[in-house]
Amino acid sequence: MTTTEPRIRSGNEWLSAAKEVAAELAVNAAERDRKNETPYAEVRLLKDSGLVTLLGPVEHGGGGQSWETAYRVIREVARGDGSIGQLLGYHYLWAWAARLVATDDQIAAVEELYTRNDFFFGGAVNPRDSDLKIAEDGDEIVYNGHKSFSTGSKVSDLTVLEGVLEGTEDHIFAIVPSGQDGIVFHDDWDNIGQRLTESGSVTITDVRVPWASAAGYVDKKFHPLTYNTLNVPAIQLVFANFYLGIAQGALETALAYTREHTRAWPYGGDNKPSAGEEWYILDGYGDLQSKLWAAEALVDKAGTAISAVLHAPREELTPEARGEVAVLIAAAKQRVIDTGLEIGTKIFELTGARASATKYGLDRFWRNLRTHSLHDPVAYKRREVGAYALLNELPEPTWYT
Repeated sequence: MTTTEPRIRSGNEWLSAAKEVAAELAVNAAERDRKNETPYAEVRLLKDSGLVTLLGPVEHGGGGQSWETAYRVIREVARGDGSIGQLLGYHYLWAWAARLVATDDQIAAVEELYTRNDFFFGGAVNPRDSDLKIAEDGDEIVYNGHKSFSTGSKVSDLTVLEGVLEGTEDHIFAIVPSGQDGIVFHDDWDNIGQRLTESGSVTITDVRVPWASAAGYVDKKFHPLTYNTLNVPAIQLVFANFYLGIAQGALETALAYTREHTRAWPYGGDNKPSAGEEWYILDGYGDLQSKLWAAEALVDKAGTAISAVLHAPREELTPEARGEVAVLIAAAKQRVIDTGLEIGTKIFELTGARASATKYGLDRFWRNLRTHSLHDPVAYKRREVGAYALLNELPEPTWYT
């Protein structure tokens, strides 16, 4: 579907749209998790709601919104389905990839292309694998190789590739159509959580890209900016937001179950007529809700901070400002992981034995958060914060910081 009509909404209206999507996803989230089918319908829902083009330019039919709003939208969608929240968050990051590293002309072309056509992004950029190999062939570069993970794969319209030009140490990003013979998705994603993210492996064979589309390259040369390194803090906060959404969805679902089904314990000597009057249940939910509110406040603080630099002129970002944002995001990420995993476990103590029935799917929240939070060791995030607090050291840009 091609669109040029601006989707002009306030930030609150975009959040309302995200809540509507989340509510629809939540209805059968447990069932869809069990089936583990490619989420074509779910991505169509994201497109129809306009959320896919939330960051796109208004003149091409996009929302023209800030990253601060985008992060909250990711979180809301993840409340309904953690997998779809992850897909949307990765899409936003890859849709912004051109702004991170490309030239002004390349940015304009990519943003018009995806916004007008409601295109959805995936990415084959896993730093722990060997880089894709890039060969130069006249006015084109040619990608070849294999990646273990390619989130979004079969549901994407566009795929972000990254590799190293042979004979150099030059990394080159490019955005290519997903539906082509040279890109083969292997349908081998079958993990315990985030099951609908289409994050399986991919083989790239002779995918050709004009040198003119090599992101950020002018006359085959790249001119780096500190802004280029914001891709990692930006996606780390994507993680924190869909983790937060998963944790919120877990607590929300557990509270609803307790209201409707949990029975008071009749053998404690201080018998109550309803579960809502049980002191240990009230104590437990009070503890979890307080911790979740605290994590949310820290995630929101980080979102405000990085949004400000993502939308500022690229040339103005300093390494120091980048480092301050990165360490704040590291703190937010570790806090929401710890809180979310605790919620995913303790809700069973508060809902009761019958809540463990498969039909309720309460286990999916822990499985989803546990699976993706292993993306990179959270201990290193704690170390980054510790080095900042004790030694006043800022994180150095890497593929994971």
